[in-house]
Amino acid sequence: MSEALVLAAKAGVEPETRLSGHTRRSCGQYGSRCKGAIGHGPQVQSRIRINLHIKDLNNVLETSHELNVPLPLMASVMEMMQALKVDGMGELDHGSLVRFYEKMATVEVKR
Repeated sequence: MSEALVLAAKAGVEPETRLSGHTRRSCGQYGSRCKGAIGHGPQVQSRIRINLHIKDLNNVLETSHELNVPLPLMASVMEMMQALKVDGMGELDHGSLVRFYEKMATVEVKR
């Protein structure tokens, strides 16, 4: 969130514009995505697949580089998404990020 706000400010977008109405909706969606991620339950159908995130993150990172705004956390998330894509999970919902951490820690999050 911090990176997004700083980038938006650098690009001339008011933080209030960026946050108005989105935060509450995002929190509601987050709960359903988490339920699908635990125990590799059914993925929530959404337009926010790993492959789509990669495209969007690439656009943000390119913009940040043009504006000289370092976004180290976003770059890390991009690498996580790329790793999931390489593992054949590009069409899964972004809630599948839990699988990235599961693989690194050699543990599965279960119900």
